[in-house]
Amino acid sequence: MSEQEQAEIRLEFARLKQDHADFDAAIKAMTASGCDPLQIQRMKKKKLALRDRLQELEDRIIPDIIA
Repeated sequence: MSEQEQAEIRLEFARLKQDHADFDAAIKAMTASGCDPLQIQRMKKKKLALRDRLQELEDRIIPDIIA
């Protein structure tokens, strides 16, 4: 993987990590205000999808090293 590709992956990783934190804060605020449970559930599903994507990117950045 070239340095350019790795830099792009790291940039996307940082952006998605911030989005994940934003979803977390929004979910906490919605829960505290007694918002619609269905809407909260949808937000949690999107947050989980972000976490999965973050894991995929992290796996691409850090290769498996078999000892």
